[in-house]
Amino acid sequence: MTLKTFGLFLVIALLFSCAKKPARKEQSIPISGIDSSNGFDTSRGLRNANSFNQISTTPNAIILTGINNVRLFSIYKIRNEQDRNIAYTEGTSYNDYADDEKDFKYFMPGIDIIHGYNLVNIGHYRLDKDSLSWFFERPVLIKTLYFPGVRKDSLNKQPVSRNFFLISVYNEDTNNDSLISNKDLRRFFFIDELNKTKISLLPNDYSAIRSSYDYNNDIMFIHARQDVNRNGSLEPAEPVSIFWIKLYNPKMIRKII
Repeated sequence: MTLKTFGLFLVIALLFSCAKKPARKEQSIPISGIDSSNGFDTSRGLRNANSFNQISTTPNAIILTGINNVRLFSIYKIRNEQDRNIAYTEGTSYNDYADDEKDFKYFMPGIDIIHGYNLVNIGHYRLDKDSLSWFFERPVLIKTLYFPGVRKDSLNKQPVSRNFFLISVYNEDTNNDSLISNKDLRRFFFIDELNKTKISLLPNDYSAIRSSYDYNNDIMFIHARQDVNRNGSLEPAEPVSIFWIKLYNPKMIRKII
């Protein structure tokens, strides 16, 4: 087995090991807690805590990106006012080591990752225009955000950079229980660098469940379960399909099986 082949298996193994971690407590947003507005003031960021009625939120870190004029702001659901002083941990997939064969340092080359827990929106700020917009018009539950990494990276000995965002998210009460929660179907979106175009990549009756990466071909694989009985929830007996995205052209997704 070559070092490159071993590296590919290592990446996939790491993804599966992450998937086997104990599930966190259920996250949810009550539909009754979302008002008719988007809950955000695009000139000043968040309104007051009552803008979501039953939902209190707080901004967290400023997220640097590899797009020079774009910075992101993470918005979290909080339990009480004391939580406004909590700095929510947002790690990085960047590794400070490399070997002769594995010349990239991000988990996926050029792409950093934030795993959400009660992460309800992302603000997109353009420094050159002094303008703030939002990835979603109303509160959602973000599972994973993929964004251009700020540090230099390479793939197959060549510099690599990205100019898009990918995001997996619970954004709809698909099972009609009056909550947006991690019991609903999980969507997967492409968002362009200026937050002007947002494309839902998976069919509406599929829910993303895990992913893996093939660095030899710069392809991201998405495993998704089909909601065959159309009840808006996933069940173990329902079939799993595999889709793939070329990260050098991520607007299109293709089904393999």
